[in-house]
Amino acid sequence: MLGAGDVVHVSGELGVGKTVFVRGACRALGVTGAVTSPTYTVGNLYRTGGMAVAHLDLYRSAGVTVEEAADLEPYFDGTICFVEWPDAGAGMLPPARIAVELRVGEGDARLIELRSNDAELLKAIADPLV
Repeated sequence: MLGAGDVVHVSGELGVGKTVFVRGACRALGVTGAVTSPTYTVGNLYRTGGMAVAHLDLYRSAGVTVEEAADLEPYFDGTICFVEWPDAGAGMLPPARIAVELRVGEGDARLIELRSNDAELLKAIADPLV
């Protein structure tokens, strides 16, 4: 149910699996090439069919400035954009359609919390799980 212009915030502590989550989402969206962490490059752009998927990682940013926000605009233009460490861009990034928070559970388990103002989207995600 994601489409061009949608933004997904992906939060969680270091090493919890944010990039693994984004990699899985990219696969589900049809990305077939390597999906790697853009920690050192800030952003990656992937093309799949007629859709573009962007992946930003703001881990190394102390806070996104107006100038940096302008540099990031192409990643949001007509894409589905996943943003790791979105708090670094608070107030400067487009709002998220859905926010994903990952936490470590027992053993290798991960707890995933989803937040969105789009009740239809949350229902579509939850229905197959019940």
